[in-house]
Formats: sequence, structure tokens, C-alpha cells
Amino acid sequence: MPIITISRQMGSLGDEIAAALSSKLGWELITRDLLMERFFPDSSPQQRTRLAESAKFYLSEYKDGSTFRDALSASLHDLASDRSAILLGFGSQLILAGHDQAIHIRIIASNQVRLERIQKQFHLGQEAAQELLDSTDRKHKRFVSHVFAADSSDPTLYHLTLNTDRMSVDECVAAILAVNSEHSLRLRIKNETRTEGAYDHQQDLPVFKNPSEAEFARILDMYHIDWKYEPKTFPVEWDSEGNVTLAFSPDFYLTRFDTYLELTTMNQKYVTKKNKKLKKVKELYPGTRIKIVYKKDFLELAERLKSFGDPSFENDENL
Repeated sequence: MPIITISRQMGSLGDEIAAALSSKLGWELITRDLLMERFFPDSSPQQRTRLAESAKFYLSEYKDGSTFRDALSASLHDLASDRSAILLGFGSQLILAGHDQAIHIRIIASNQVRLERIQKQFHLGQEAAQELLDSTDRKHKRFVSHVFAADSSDPTLYHLTLNTDRMSVDECVAAILAVNSEHSLRLRIKNETRTEGAYDHQQDLPVFKNPSEAEFARILDMYHIDWKYEPKTFPVEWDSEGNVTLAFSPDFYLTRFDTYLELTTMNQKYVTKKNKKLKKVKELYPGTRIKIVYKKDFLELAERLKSFGDPSFENDENL
């Protein structure tokens, strides 16, 4: 689904632009506070405090052997596959770098303009306002550097960078909407080639959304099982104008078995939604073999493959 990520400097009007976009498009605005509440419901108050204070804590274990960064990445990809949203900060431009429907925006302004805005907003003197700006800039830079080994100011990470020194919130929103519209049009044209109602968008060099998918692919390669990563998207709901409003893109297609697999290993709360989509795919595309691989199944499958790896696996009905 279409997604807009926004990276911003403090005092650049990034928050205001994100809120205006959310209102204009009717898309949910995902902020850091909402993210913590929704995606880390099992975290303790102490863990949330550490996440707020230390970027490196995102690399520590959260649960089931996965890190907070892994859980964040998987949660955002699940969200992006289910509905459109505005994502404000937390490295979302890097997490969804391979998402072809995501538009990545960077909002900046000169130090002087930002300083004046911060002084007015927080009723601070120039020196105190400058210290606040410097501290916030360092924290933003450190978060992206430690968690994703990247530089948030790198212009190649973004589709569009907007300088609000001479642009209003409304002008920035209009520019982003125009880019998003053109981007959606280009993707629609690209996806016009269909096979039995499904779009074919297989990439030669897939970018996996989370470590579990990469591990699953390595296991398949180890035992010479041919696969494709997210080769098709199955539309399952449309609006009155014929626009696709809900779609399902299974993670893997096993060519030898003519079977699609969807992994659900990080966020069990999304299982119900995925099962509903799977049911709709089977109803709308009869004859399509598609199954959900649950976390327990994934671990058992990995152990079986590591233990056996012989041709009889082709006849395994539990796949």
C-alpha cells in the first residue's frame, strides 16, 4: 500500500507537514509514541525508557531471539502491506527503503530559521535554543547511525528534500502530494502486465523485509529448492471506481511445488488479518496454492531441512 515517510530536522516544520498530510489524505499518522504503544506492547516500562535514551538498545533482544530493531522492521512492513500511513521519523525511510510504494521525504531548514522558530515555540533565549537544536540534531543522527549504520542527511535516501525557509506547510504538502500521485501513476503503468489478475513484479535482487525471510531463503538455497520472493500481488478488494484497496503479496513462491508461502514469525497479532486475505485469495483466484507458515512451523521446517534435505521433502504435505 502507498506509504509516505518523513525525516525532519527540529524546527523545520516537519511535524506540521506530517499532520497536514495525514489530514489531507485521511491516512493515519504514526509517531514515535504511537509506535511504542502499538508495536512494543510487551515491553516493560524500563525497556521503553532505555529505548528513549539509547539508540543502541534497539539492537538488544526483545523477544523470541529477535531485536527491537527486527520487531520494528517487521511491524512496519506488516503495516505497509495492510494500509497506507504517514510515518514520522524512527528510521522508517531506511526500514522501507525497498518498498516500491513508499515515498521518502526529508524536511530541512537553515540553522537561523530553525533557531528563530525554536526560540518562539519554547520561549527560549538564543543560546538555550541553539543548545536544544544541537542536542536534538546529534540524537537524530546518532539514532540512524547506530541502529541502521546510515546517515540520515544522505540525500540519496529520499525522493524529495524540502527546504522550509521559503516554503509554507501548504506548499510542502502540495509538493509531496504531487510526487506521490506521479509515483503511484508510474507504478500503476508498470504493473499493467497481469497474469490471471495478479501483478508480476519479481526482482532479480530481492531486498528482504526482515531477517526471518532472509534465513528462510538461505535454507531453501541450501537444499536447492527454487523460489521467488514476492513474485505476485493478488488484489482482493476494490473501491467503487475500481481502485485496489486491499492486496496480498505472499513472501515466497516455490516453483517446484507451485505453492505460495507467507511467513508469520514476528508479529502474531497480524495472523488473523493474513488468514482473511488468504481466504479471499483462494476465493478470487481458484486453484492458487497458498499457505501461511507460522513461527512454530518455520522453526520446525528449518530443523527438518537441516536434518534431512533429501528429495522426499517434495512430498511433505505439511509445507
